[in-house]
Amino acid sequence: MNFLAHIYLSGDNKIITIGNFVGDGVRGNKYKSYPTEIQIGIKLHRHIDTFTDAHPIFRQCTKRLHKNYGHYSGVIVDIFFDHFLAKNWSNYSNEPLDAFIQKFYKTLEENFEILPSRFQKFTPTMIEGNWLLSYASIDGIQKVLNGMNQRTKGKSKMNEAIKELKEHYNSFEKDFTLFFDELISFSDIKRVEIEKEFNI
Repeated sequence: MNFLAHIYLSGDNKIITIGNFVGDGVRGNKYKSYPTEIQIGIKLHRHIDTFTDAHPIFRQCTKRLHKNYGHYSGVIVDIFFDHFLAKNWSNYSNEPLDAFIQKFYKTLEENFEILPSRFQKFTPTMIEGNWLLSYASIDGIQKVLNGMNQRTKGKSKMNEAIKELKEHYNSFEKDFTLFFDELISFSDIKRVEIEKEFNI
């Protein structure tokens, strides 16, 4: 899943949320050098990714894209799913999306020194551009895909995937809704399990 989903699935602990947010930036056993709650968030992030990548609905979505985008298909579906989470936010939270996001940005700023260096580099830009809120619009997703394509030096052609999103919009949204309900249940259970491992 992409940033917004990982943040949402972290529960109410702010530091666990940071760990889940930075999960992709911490490799192997390096997570053990972080504070306990960050470690919990990183482990939760990894479980979420494993669950997602193996799920038949997620795989069904990537198949729609595989011909044109190959191994980038999973990354693209992650981004699409963050769009549907943002768009349908009121189905998942009583807190307005903008308020939820601003609270998270404040948490990042208050704990900036904990973030891995890669995240320290782009977090100010993310906050200034309000990336997370932009996920709710097609134009916002286009900007995300443009940025991802630039990171691959144009090899991924991810910027073109907006046409598949528009073409299969209802199917992607239906798949997201079914999948995300299962992911929420999985994440709630897994988070409690990991917290018990760390005696929290």
